[in-house]
Amino acid sequence: MTNAHDRQTAGFKERTRLADARETLLAAATPHQRTDTLPLGRVDGRSLAEAVTAANPVPNYDRAAMDGWAVRAEDTFGASDRSPSILRVAVSEAESDADAAVEPGSAVRVHTGSELPPGADAVVMVEHADVVGSELEVFDAVTEGENVGDAGEDVAEGQELFDIGHELRPSDLGLLKSVGRDEVTVYDRPTVGVIPTGEELVQSDPEPGEVVETNGLTVSRLVHRWGGVATYRNVVTDDPAALRAAVQRDLTKDVVVTTGGSSVGERDLIPEVVDELGEVLVHGVALKPGHPVALGVVEDTPVVMLPGYPVACIVNAVQFLRPLLKHVGHLDGRPYPSVEARLERKIPSEPGVRTFARVRLREENDEGDNGGNDPVERIAEPTRTSGSGVLSSVALADGWVAVPEETEGYAKGETVTVEGWEWSA
Repeated sequence: MTNAHDRQTAGFKERTRLADARETLLAAATPHQRTDTLPLGRVDGRSLAEAVTAANPVPNYDRAAMDGWAVRAEDTFGASDRSPSILRVAVSEAESDADAAVEPGSAVRVHTGSELPPGADAVVMVEHADVVGSELEVFDAVTEGENVGDAGEDVAEGQELFDIGHELRPSDLGLLKSVGRDEVTVYDRPTVGVIPTGEELVQSDPEPGEVVETNGLTVSRLVHRWGGVATYRNVVTDDPAALRAAVQRDLTKDVVVTTGGSSVGERDLIPEVVDELGEVLVHGVALKPGHPVALGVVEDTPVVMLPGYPVACIVNAVQFLRPLLKHVGHLDGRPYPSVEARLERKIPSEPGVRTFARVRLREENDEGDNGGNDPVERIAEPTRTSGSGVLSSVALADGWVAVPEETEGYAKGETVTVEGWEWSA
């Protein structure tokens, strides 16, 4: 790597393509193998470290799928409104039906979800029969298995449910409980040390020349939303020894993240510190905002050096830190939800650079066709493509449009994809 003087003089003559930089970072990171066996109430959002199969079927008995009468189907053949089948009520309504069996020519009252009595193979719906004294008149014939839920209908015994790495959802927890699992083995959440840097940073009440620290707070909460555990450190000043100690302190984490000091100015020291301790893999990426990001590794711990401008910090956190956490923590890397919208104004972009343009969304009505009652089109209003220090441009936006490197922007009226990066983890 060039020394600090050469780097500061040259700036970023060459910038790595976003996809290549991300691939380099992930190739240098190794997924951790820490696991824990936890009760179901504590594993929502965690990734399985074991494959799960069903030890028990669900349901584990044949059950009535309707309120009605358990019968032998053959006893109802030919039944109609004019010529009902006459069956004996095996148990009176005043007695318990729990242990009753269905014998030839008899019927037993059942309710939805109750176990099908021995001898029965079908259920007559309650509205298709009448009780007359001790007899049941059936007006509609049923076939074998009709209105019956078989054992294992929901989940078969031995059925494969989830593979290793599956990220558990609330519905998954209900399914696991239904097959008799009280606990499962999951991967530990990835740990991240978040280190804000900059001698101008304060936590509140800034004086002239001072700036309120927001990047560390934002990144630490993003880590939490993305399934990790963040340790949000105090601000570290622009001093090589202090920065070196801060990075070394967090090498016990799965990932180290710094904010600020990643560019090529006199006080941008963190890339040199990381290069002394380990290796800087990438410095300068062809994306906007936020090209001064740096990516490195120290003692097998990946280090993501995010720019200090808030918007640039967030863009790079989404593009690099999120996939890194998913990789090292065995978490699901599903894409963010997105919507299609028509651009209200053009979005310019520099060729060869991936540009992230912040947009607001609104819906317009076609009053001529439907009286203005139904939304018929989604409109994307660009707020900014530049201004990487304007935090409100992200906080007040609904998402962003990623302009590919090979495109010189999008024209007014084009349909674009808006990525809702804060809508979901």
